[in-house]
Amino acid sequence: MGYQTIRYEIEDRILTITLNRPDKLNAYTAQMGAELAEALERADADDDVRVVILTGEGRGFCAGADLSAGASSFDTKAGAGATNFGAGRTPRGGGLGFVGALFNCRKATIAAFNGPAVGVGVTLALPTDIKIASTAARFGFVFARRGLVPEAGSAWFLPRLVGLPQALRWCLSGRLFGAEEALSGGLVSEVVEPETLLPRAREIAREIADNTAPVSIALTRQMLWRFGAEAEPWGALKVDGPFAMALGATADVKEGVSAFLEKRPPNFPGRVSDGMPAGYPWWAEGT
Repeated sequence: MGYQTIRYEIEDRILTITLNRPDKLNAYTAQMGAELAEALERADADDDVRVVILTGEGRGFCAGADLSAGASSFDTKAGAGATNFGAGRTPRGGGLGFVGALFNCRKATIAAFNGPAVGVGVTLALPTDIKIASTAARFGFVFARRGLVPEAGSAWFLPRLVGLPQALRWCLSGRLFGAEEALSGGLVSEVVEPETLLPRAREIAREIADNTAPVSIALTRQMLWRFGAEAEPWGALKVDGPFAMALGATADVKEGVSAFLEKRPPNFPGRVSDGMPAGYPWWAEGT
């Protein structure tokens, strides 16, 4: 597929998806959302992709929604608002757009915030697994200042990432804040200088790609995201035991143990395209 608002670049099993509207600070439109969803589904099905990095072109990550239509920018019934954010585009990601595609992805995901990430410009990246920021990054959950509500599932994601008190403080004020506050508040895990942001993201991605089993990563990220907020461990116990026993007999585990004992890098043969164990996806049972 030819993309107009993003770039899709694979190098040595690491995919970099770059939001690519630099003249608009990568402002979000429905087309960008559709292209993100398609790109993430494409990556999910590609066994040659082990890790996905999401970043922005130029000096911004994503400045939020495209406001080129002025006061009517969010009016989805007519004009540019309908073009940019209307419901006319076919949703992807299991009908849940880029949020569903990112959340359900079987690959490890990293957000590299290179500059301002505001409104949907930050919420679109909340489902990523690892988040790092440049010192030039700025963040803002500005919805209440625009008469809107937090979207892209952020009322679910943000409290799980930073805790309810911090989520409330940021969302109720709607103010902008810097990378260091994002770090202290738990939104990102580290802050680096602008010139080292993508090299650091690739370093993290490389560690995952070189040392972990694809099927294990796919299961692990789903288990942590889906069970991490549950009040009791019983749901996790129903899943992790059978998966551990199923995986124990696989070539991946044999390779992992052999590589450890022989003190060499592993070469895991398992693939997410055809190697997911029975019972996955467990959350879809009965639906």
